[in-house]
Amino acid sequence: MKALISVYDKTGIIEFARRLVASGVELISTGGTHRTLSQEGRLPVRQVSEVTGSPEILDGRVKTLHPVIHAGLLARRDSPAHRAELAKHGIEPIDLVAVNLYPFVATISKPGVTLEDALENIDIGGPTMLRAAAKNFPSVIVVVDPADYGWVAEKLAGDGLTLEERRRLAAKAFLHVSVYDTAVAGYLTATAPEQDGLPDSLKISLTKLSGLRYGENPHQQAALYAPVGGPAGGLAHARQLHGRELSFNNLMDADAAWRIVNDFAENTVVVIKHANPCGLASHHDQAEAYRRAYEGDTISAFGGIVGYNRTVTAAAAQTMGPVFYEVVVALDYEPDALEILKKKRNLRILAVDPLPQSIMAATYDLRPLTGGVLVQTPDILEEDPTTWKTVTDRTPTDAEFQDLAFAWKAAKHVKSNAIVFAKDCTLVGMGAGQPNRVVSVHLSQRIAGKKARGCVLASDAFFPFPDNIDLAAEAGITAIVQPGGSIRDDEVIRAANKYNMAMVFTGIRHFRH
Repeated sequence: MKALISVYDKTGIIEFARRLVASGVELISTGGTHRTLSQEGRLPVRQVSEVTGSPEILDGRVKTLHPVIHAGLLARRDSPAHRAELAKHGIEPIDLVAVNLYPFVATISKPGVTLEDALENIDIGGPTMLRAAAKNFPSVIVVVDPADYGWVAEKLAGDGLTLEERRRLAAKAFLHVSVYDTAVAGYLTATAPEQDGLPDSLKISLTKLSGLRYGENPHQQAALYAPVGGPAGGLAHARQLHGRELSFNNLMDADAAWRIVNDFAENTVVVIKHANPCGLASHHDQAEAYRRAYEGDTISAFGGIVGYNRTVTAAAAQTMGPVFYEVVVALDYEPDALEILKKKRNLRILAVDPLPQSIMAATYDLRPLTGGVLVQTPDILEEDPTTWKTVTDRTPTDAEFQDLAFAWKAAKHVKSNAIVFAKDCTLVGMGAGQPNRVVSVHLSQRIAGKKARGCVLASDAFFPFPDNIDLAAEAGITAIVQPGGSIRDDEVIRAANKYNMAMVFTGIRHFRH
């Protein structure tokens, strides 16, 4: 029995090879692995070049890419014709392959990596051997994960591996190569000139970061994954500084909080409940921003998630004291703030490194549906409020315009049909996820109560009928921002003029289903 061993990660390889030799296996290896086994392990091992009769060439780019190696891997042992052909050419079968690949992902993750460095760390021979061995798994054992060395060696010392065990190893090898190839393709795509439209084929490889207790409900399994070779930032790579294990729903809501606050340049705080902001405020004083966000809906805030787009101050942390929250997520925490928050035994405290806007913009938005996946580019758009068009007789005041810009950003993160009431850069009322816009306006009014008077309103899409304007006027709304584009825009504008409201059209829609 022969084993070909060629590994970049040499963890456990000497002990594995030693156990193979003890089971009567003859070892074949390449350059660095050969030195490790022969010199450090003092094991009998032949060079691949001895087997092929060809030297390693092109600075090691060509070592195992040879008919002698691949015929030895691909020959079917149950085929007399294959066995005869091997004998005719003096080729011996190879029965086990242990291979892991050049560290391409680790290489491209280094700051300042060059294209030359990346290309030199694209493994060719390794994936080729893995694919050949995995294709012929009934005859060849393929091992790509050092974690499998122990049980494979134990099996070989006994009755051998079952066909099902060989099949699982082969599947693992193909998956490993697939993930590797996807990382290479992703890097080359990201560093290539931009193309118009979405690609004809889309392949995404994910690596498991952690298991979760369960999904949205206890009967659902769940885990957290991240793209292979992707940047180590964003909510998926948050550092948990305190608190219990995060749940699926915690992560969903925390990500919603992080996305919202990072859409604002100003010092901003959000309170999230079920992925929607129930409180949101921008203010130069962080503690005041938190107080205003909390007061947006004090009932819904209980058990919610708080997000900050700055380092959390001790004053803000102290202000959070009386309220129970599941998670707080922020860029970082002052030492005193962290000590204050840690007194809440069950509060999960997350610190998140931001992702550059260019990376966020290049990330696809994926939505599963029955039998497929919907793919779109993210709703990231640099908008200039000075380009908005005033369509009513009255132009918004400066204070109204500032609140309209705030409300418009807030509405982008509310489930459609989205309506937002805002005043002094603070969310006062919100209606989300309703089948018609009138109900969303009504819900915003009900949440805001008397505070609705003097607020501005943002709608994520156009108003189909003027009845929304009638209800807004009844609530005390003074100015509105919406995309425009309804066939009844004229009726809507006339209604706004009737109530002396200011209304601006953005020309942009922000549905969030």
